[in-house]
Amino acid sequence: MHFNTYEEALNWIHGTLRLGIKPGLTRMELLLEKLNHPEKKNRFIHIAGTNGKGSTLTFISSVLQKEGYRVGTFTSPYIETFNERIAINSLPISDADLIHLANRIAPITEEIAVGEYGPTSEFEIITAMMFLYFAEFEKIDFGIIEVGLGGRLDSTNVLIPILSVITTIGLDHMEFLGDTIEEIAFEKGGIIKPSIPVVAGVLQDSVIETLEELAISRNAPFYLYKKDFVAEKVGDKLLNYRDDFGELKALQIGLAGDHQIQNASVAIYSLRLLEAEKWIHLSEEGLRGGIADAFWPGRLEKIAQNPAIILDGAHNPEGIHALIQTLQQTNSEKIVLLFSALLDKNYDEMIQEIQTNVDNVEFYLTTFDFPRAMAKKDVLEVAEKHNLTPILDWKVFLEQILPELQETPLFITGSLYFISEVRKYLLEKTSTV
Repeated sequence: MHFNTYEEALNWIHGTLRLGIKPGLTRMELLLEKLNHPEKKNRFIHIAGTNGKGSTLTFISSVLQKEGYRVGTFTSPYIETFNERIAINSLPISDADLIHLANRIAPITEEIAVGEYGPTSEFEIITAMMFLYFAEFEKIDFGIIEVGLGGRLDSTNVLIPILSVITTIGLDHMEFLGDTIEEIAFEKGGIIKPSIPVVAGVLQDSVIETLEELAISRNAPFYLYKKDFVAEKVGDKLLNYRDDFGELKALQIGLAGDHQIQNASVAIYSLRLLEAEKWIHLSEEGLRGGIADAFWPGRLEKIAQNPAIILDGAHNPEGIHALIQTLQQTNSEKIVLLFSALLDKNYDEMIQEIQTNVDNVEFYLTTFDFPRAMAKKDVLEVAEKHNLTPILDWKVFLEQILPELQETPLFITGSLYFISEVRKYLLEKTSTV
């Protein structure tokens, strides 16, 4: 197998998606062993959590870049192009490098596939590409790695980081991670390594207890939001922050939403801890500038004004709770909301939460072109069940409603895969006007 074009390489990677999610580290360890262990050749920060992983990663990466470091990031899913999943200083991997990586890894996956552990999954292949890229193709000072699913058995959990970060924990991916919040916390806490410090933004008592027990059992220092570091909102995208290292007042946050206070705080403490342990140098100017300049597409991102169009990938109950806070604070007589969820998500609960907590919302439900998205018949059934307006073609809907909105804001939310499609469509439409 040999790839000559970007499309060929990408089709091969995506073709392994049919193998599904395959928790476990054995294939990953075997693959990396055959690649001479690229995961051991850099300093990594490892981030797990139900929500907030991408935002926290963005805050940390932005500050490190302000301080002059070369930062590799590994994220999912992508918003604009597949390549952005593997990036250095926010610049996605090139098509040419992706082709080279695919040609390096494909023969090894063929060899593994006929063995006792079976074929490698899409996420395992992409993870191996990332490690190899940062080890041999492009030099980095630090890598910030986002867990794909869970933590304990996630493909990224083969690394030994300099810091582990756990953002929030909620009931998501229960078919893989467990039926209770404590079982899910145990899986997420699987990224905790012996003697490696952990910074956590979790709030539930039972989750804190689960993670603390894991940290103690592995002799890992454990630092907790609202205990070891605290923050308070003092204005729009503005916070005061305090920890044992000192106080920072009137910090501007680059990302919108009150929940970003928590994510920014986790990032700030992580950075100050890394400085205390002599991993990095950190100036107040770099810290303030990086937190203020942080940008993460599709997270309460306003992409148009008059009418205001806000995109937010609230794809699970935790994300919906954060979105509701913003909707409640929106100063408008009416809000138009277009929502689309994957069929394997708890969309009933998410819809009910919005209907219960937001009075002035005009609520539409739609679908989009993705294997796990609702079918049109599902949209009709769910819309009738919850007294929503079904939309079978979201592009036609946007064409019709945008001229009518004027001062009414439009929030588009749900699956990040949906947000990715809508964002691309709207930005292209705007650029041609």
